[in-house]
Amino acid sequence: MSIDLSVLDLVPVPSGTAPSQAVRDSIDLAMLAESHGYKRYWISEHHSMPAIASSSPEVLLSRIGALTERIRIGSGGIMLPNHAPMRVAEHFRTLEALYPGRVDLGLGRAPGSDMRANRALHARSGEHFAEMLDEMRSLSEDRYAADHPYAGVKVVPEDVPLPPIWILGSSGASADMAGAGGYGYSFASHFSPMPAEPALERYRYAFEPSAQFSQPHTILGVSVICAPTDEEAEELAATVDLMWLRLRKGQFLPLPSPAEAHAYSYSDIECNAIKENRARHIIGSPETVRAGLEDVASRTRADELMIVSNIHDAEARLRSYALVADALST
Repeated sequence: MSIDLSVLDLVPVPSGTAPSQAVRDSIDLAMLAESHGYKRYWISEHHSMPAIASSSPEVLLSRIGALTERIRIGSGGIMLPNHAPMRVAEHFRTLEALYPGRVDLGLGRAPGSDMRANRALHARSGEHFAEMLDEMRSLSEDRYAADHPYAGVKVVPEDVPLPPIWILGSSGASADMAGAGGYGYSFASHFSPMPAEPALERYRYAFEPSAQFSQPHTILGVSVICAPTDEEAEELAATVDLMWLRLRKGQFLPLPSPAEAHAYSYSDIECNAIKENRARHIIGSPETVRAGLEDVASRTRADELMIVSNIHDAEARLRSYALVADALST
């Protein structure tokens, strides 16, 4: 079966690696993704997390856009409650002006941070997401009435449109809004414990065509670790096991190496939790990964799979993405 593949880069920071190097490593990943036929390269937004260096997706996207030619670039996503809606519109219209027809604006309502960082960002509650989205679009499309306080405010540059908007979800709560608004919809199966199928179906059922999307389009985030053999992939996956366990405890430490993960003393309860979490990941050789991705694509009817690979070694991470692309192209 033919499956469109894309990349979601969290800009993970491996232990022993400077965060600034992790940012630069994302450039290598984006260039590899383009050379291997990936459709999109998206960057997430997180704050105050030593494990993740994706605090400024717009800045990194600007650099990556200049170094690539064809691959679509975008946010996966911008956490809208962290920002003034007009500022998001300005940033992404500027990106659209620089790289016309190649930019996506993925939006989420989660904070992407802990409560202290949330306050430091002067962020609003996710409950205001729909209101802020409407404000961003109203400003971009000059829809405010003459008596509105924002009437006449211009989002510059004016001669380019806002890029296609994608709504990100991890629970299904935003699926109806995404469909009714005629947006694209991306579901985060790479970390969500919720099944993707009901949310994707709700989105399709609610979908109303729009100027940006004439028909529904779904993207499924999938965690993948691929290596030449199943055994090597399992070794690399030890990183994900300890990383996930730490996240559950609110510990946002750099990505552990497999050696660090093996040195950790797991309790029986932790081992059982890790075993359950493994169901959200596809781990193995190219043949194993291909079978897993084809299965999830068939079950969910996703239009596109967006691959997340949290691997400690930068070269092994690049190799994983290359192997996945090659496996699905044959």
